[in-house]
Amino acid sequence: MSETPLFEIEDLHVSTVPEGDRTATEILNGVSLTVGEGEVHALMGPNGSGKSTLASTLMGSPDYQVTSGRILFRGDDITDWDTDVRAKVGLFLAFQSPQEIAGVSVLNFLRQSLSARKGIEMSVLELRLSLMEWMERLEMDHSFMERCVNEGFSSAEKRQNEILQMAVLEPEFAILDETDSGLDTLRTVARGVREIRRDRPAMGALAITDDQRLLDHLEPDRVHILIDGSVVQSGGLELAAVLEADGYESFL
Repeated sequence: MSETPLFEIEDLHVSTVPEGDRTATEILNGVSLTVGEGEVHALMGPNGSGKSTLASTLMGSPDYQVTSGRILFRGDDITDWDTDVRAKVGLFLAFQSPQEIAGVSVLNFLRQSLSARKGIEMSVLELRLSLMEWMERLEMDHSFMERCVNEGFSSAEKRQNEILQMAVLEPEFAILDETDSGLDTLRTVARGVREIRRDRPAMGALAITDDQRLLDHLEPDRVHILIDGSVVQSGGLELAAVLEADGYESFL
């Protein structure tokens, strides 16, 4: 295993991008954490703590600007890299609210995405066979691949689609932005992550959530508590027990 951490966030300060007369507002004020190869970390915090801002910033969203600090991937400073470049080198974001893409099937979307990720033109037949294998492993109907991306999808189907994308695109580091919504979906997400890591044990993941039940199913290596834009405490699953007993007030 490499001595260089897979993914690092160093003293990250992030603000909104000002528009017109609107001034920038700092949302993250000094977030630091390190995820090693093969590790799954959970980032928990109440609404408004900056969780989704962090997820978007890690993938290079233009809606936010890093005012200080760094984001490192395998030791390379990627703080200023464009989103598509981050995706090509192996970063993946499962969105909290994935967009619908009318007229584009799941199969064609993944073919284009995987071709860009690998830098080669992917065979439709090869990808279809891979999708069928993964859909069986993830307990999804094969007809899913012919549907337009997220169009008419239920909340659970959107989560399944995000997990399917993560399986096929083979990222090295995955960010799951509040992909949980209901106990069945929690189990689907956790089972999907475990199944993918059977093939790719070195993949790291950061699961961002405000639902401690995800921790019961995902069993992360480390838990971080984010409040008011800062990581106030990091530890093991014992933090979940504190949250269950006392809520976030115990970390204020």
